[in-house]
Amino acid sequence: MGVVVVAVITIIVIMIVAVMIAITIRMVVVGGNTMDNSFLYTKTLLLVDDELDLLKMLSDILKDAGFQKILMADTGKEAVAEAKKGKPDLIILDVMLPDKDGFSLMEQLRSFTDVPLIFLTAKDEAADKLAGLGLGADDYIVKPFNPMELLLRIKAILRRIGDEEEKRTIEQGRFKIDTYAKKVFKSDKEIDLTPKEYSIIKLFLENPEKAFSRDELMDLIWGENYIADPKIVDVNIRRLRSKIESSSSKQGYIETIWGFGYRWRGEEVEEHKK
Repeated sequence: MGVVVVAVITIIVIMIVAVMIAITIRMVVVGGNTMDNSFLYTKTLLLVDDELDLLKMLSDILKDAGFQKILMADTGKEAVAEAKKGKPDLIILDVMLPDKDGFSLMEQLRSFTDVPLIFLTAKDEAADKLAGLGLGADDYIVKPFNPMELLLRIKAILRRIGDEEEKRTIEQGRFKIDTYAKKVFKSDKEIDLTPKEYSIIKLFLENPEKAFSRDELMDLIWGENYIADPKIVDVNIRRLRSKIESSSSKQGYIETIWGFGYRWRGEEVEEHKK
């Protein structure tokens, strides 16, 4: 009985504080002077908690802050289904759920997604916090919580993930490289490259307009201690050209610097037929 009373009081306190914070958030967002919320509109959040009133309150606060795509689940089974279907950018998860605990649910979620996850729970023991963070959670927030603090932590995590994704993508003109998956795309169409061809085009796109000698390319792509005929560079450049350049091009993306090496031109010049 005592546990129920404490839970009810906790929810009431959270709701009162949330109303006050929500008003503050709305004023800040409408004012638009101190918080940059433009990147929030494309993000999807999944909220998982068995307290339906708390779910609605969280959803309202996050929408006031700029989030437009909010998914909700009140059981572990529903959370898994929503995560697979909705592909959220971040998950906020309670530890105590009716059908399974949040720790085991996190392990299940990690079997198919690596999106950031925040535990939001009444379990305030140090052992529980260490367990959650030890499983790989990005944050652990104890109820009752300050909604503004939760919002700021969410934004900080999403900014960090955005920076990491930006770093793993290289773009030059019509070409894009996903360095995490080691895939190269031209006009959004994947190009099938060998590991050496991938390394060459990655080096060029990271250093547009820089001229590389054949010896430099040998050292950077094959390694300083690799012993081989320098013509291996020309052979791989030729194969790479055949995959990324059109047959009608007069001047391709890779420019030959006679007697020296190669440089990434960046633009393909088509040959005009008379």
